[in-house]
Amino acid sequence: MRYEAPTTTKEAAKLLAKEKGAAHLLAGGTDLLVRMKGGFIEPDLVVDIKRIPATQSIQKTASGFTIGAGVSCASVGRDKGLGKAWPGVVEAAMLIGSDQIQGRCTMAGNLCNASPAADSVPAMVAARAKAVVVGPKGKRTVPVEKIVTGPGATSLKKGELVEAIKLPKPEARSGDAYLRFIPRTEMDIAVCSAGVNLTLGAGGVVKKARVALGAVAPTVVLVPAAARAIVGTKLDDAALEKLAKTCEAACNPIDDKRGTVEFRTQVAGVLAKRAAKIAYQRAGGK
Repeated sequence: MRYEAPTTTKEAAKLLAKEKGAAHLLAGGTDLLVRMKGGFIEPDLVVDIKRIPATQSIQKTASGFTIGAGVSCASVGRDKGLGKAWPGVVEAAMLIGSDQIQGRCTMAGNLCNASPAADSVPAMVAARAKAVVVGPKGKRTVPVEKIVTGPGATSLKKGELVEAIKLPKPEARSGDAYLRFIPRTEMDIAVCSAGVNLTLGAGGVVKKARVALGAVAPTVVLVPAAARAIVGTKLDDAALEKLAKTCEAACNPIDDKRGTVEFRTQVAGVLAKRAAKIAYQRAGGK
């Protein structure tokens, strides 16, 4: 196995593109190293991105936030500006693993690991986050929901890597929230989850909304019908019930020892309702 630690994303992309064998990126390593130690993968090349300045900082701009692909979730949790603007996204990132894991794991790594149960992804999708992708042919910006194509699979081409995650500047009177269900009290994988982002108009009426579900399909599911169910309402009981039903209809989960199809489907609707209520309150709704 060969180990490389480039200092630019362009150099990293070249290394990945030229490698004829199995090439893997090392950001936090909390997924990669476990898979290597378990014998699930045998990389010919590991490209460490921690020495690339562009991946190591959180930048606030007039248009929002840029979170480097190597920024740990612990650092995300400590950023007060990010927490104020996108509390749901930060809360989701802070649910990944233990304190020790938090010091290493990254949101970009959580995305590119492509687990259907990834905690940060539904929250990022609801927040309209985008991934900055660098490759041999240059740089492109892709909606987060377009990155993962299935369990363990992404749309990234050979030689491409995620340099950063971009979150837009939140609109006035907007709020987001993320909730998940797990069998244990902490350090577990989501059986199902929901991320909600909404913006209020005059009189506390929902003007815009985004609803995303996790662990109920091969990829995170963006549910436009669920957003339509609450737009134009003050999140009354009827609207919330319609929200839950549309979320249930969008589910396509599996049966396993952690949860049945029926359980995941029902709880996804419940979580969406609860997350919508939290987001509504954070947006200033009463």
